[in-house]
Amino acid sequence: MTAKIISGTEIAGKIREDLKKEISELKQKHGLTPGLVTILVGDDPASKVYVGQKEKACANLGIYSERIDLPLETAEDILLDLIKDLNKNNKIHGILVQLPLPGHINQQRVIYAIDPDKDVDGFHPVNVGKMVIGEKGFLPCTPHGILELLFASGINTKGAEVVVVGRSNIVGKPILNLMLQKRAAGNATVTMCHTMTRDLAFHTRRADILIAAIGRPKTITGDMVKNGVVVIDVGVNRIGKTPEGKSILVGDVDFEEVKEKAAAITPVPGGVGPMTIVMLMKNTVEAAKRAVSSEQ
Repeated sequence: MTAKIISGTEIAGKIREDLKKEISELKQKHGLTPGLVTILVGDDPASKVYVGQKEKACANLGIYSERIDLPLETAEDILLDLIKDLNKNNKIHGILVQLPLPGHINQQRVIYAIDPDKDVDGFHPVNVGKMVIGEKGFLPCTPHGILELLFASGINTKGAEVVVVGRSNIVGKPILNLMLQKRAAGNATVTMCHTMTRDLAFHTRRADILIAAIGRPKTITGDMVKNGVVVIDVGVNRIGKTPEGKSILVGDVDFEEVKEKAAAITPVPGGVGPMTIVMLMKNTVEAAKRAVSSEQ
């Protein structure tokens, strides 16, 4: 068996085309351009890459984009005051503070400061709470992207045994909650594994759908999955460079081994990553649409 490749690049492209139509309609009917501001504190190379990708996505779609780069030593109060001003700025519909933040800044305090109506990352407790109880709010981008990947690929999740490896607030916990719910790409039975799970392979071999969000390269090997599993690999790990100096990226799953047993699998890169970015764009457009509705 050789797995079907679930291309996040391809699926994200289709979503972008739909978003372009929505953005055009907002501009024509309401004279409104969705606006996203990204804030980067410090000069972490990976964070710079991610912010650059988001800027590029905005430009491609016609979303107004601002980027604010702050020095590493920026005081927490300065960042909080900036967010307070952006909350009041009608030109900005989405506020994204690139994580992680430097150690002297309280990350939770920063997340709490963002207006929930502009929290396009879906990290504010108001939006997290709405997600858990199934109310409409902003879903965190990577878990939302996973749902879209499964739905667009025709993967039947109803009653499926889903195993999530990793319990982060950004991916693991949200995707567990979403896949439990009565929704498209939901209604599953979900098991969460983590660093204290005693026999990880016992659980992963039971999975009809395996979601790996561990942050360690090639942790899930071929002997840890059953034939016919669907694998969503969230990990992006840099394990070196090519002779040309390009980063070598691998996922949390040993792709070459697991693809021989899986029915379908996401690649790294080109799997979950493009979906995370396009879901951020989708949330920004949705925030702009809500702003229009609130003014009518």
